[in-house]
Amino acid sequence: METQKELLGYRDFPARRRFMKLTGAWCASLMFIGKAGALPKPADSRTLSFVHTHTGETLMARYFESGQYRADSLGQVNHLLRDFRTGDICSIDPSLLDILFDLQVMADRHAPFEVISGYRSPATNAMLRRGSDGVAPHSMHLLGRAIDVRLQGYSTAKVAQFARSMGRGGVGLYPSSDFVHVDTGRVRFW
Repeated sequence: METQKELLGYRDFPARRRFMKLTGAWCASLMFIGKAGALPKPADSRTLSFVHTHTGETLMARYFESGQYRADSLGQVNHLLRDFRTGDICSIDPSLLDILFDLQVMADRHAPFEVISGYRSPATNAMLRRGSDGVAPHSMHLLGRAIDVRLQGYSTAKVAQFARSMGRGGVGLYPSSDFVHVDTGRVRFW
């Protein structure tokens, strides 16, 4: 009579045992590294700098500190990223700022982001749509969940590559205009 192991096709190969031992050792080393603090931790403090290309305004804002978003800094960011054509202000999604912060860390460059477009009012979005087929009718810019930027002195293609690798929202590269669109919507690339 065959045993249950034989019925399941189980064979005890030396290579399989070696693989299991190595896998166990690898997992144990990861646990040790994590306990030793060698794995990266989320930043306790997050600061971003901006230069608005249309208004010339600049801002350096520590928007996250001691485990929470800072309302005063978020208000300053909302003002800077307003629709510069109409003056309308919208609350910018803090997750969008986190994406920018992570891009800055990945690029190892703490230069200002050059802002091409932040929040867009419905009137501005409609006007831009009339002049270009590249403007979405239900743009994430309308919700304060998108931004078009450059990272000063850094390749926009590389910034887009980093943003795509994060898998956190939409990423569009516009090489002829030299900017990257990032948003907090569903993951998609263009």
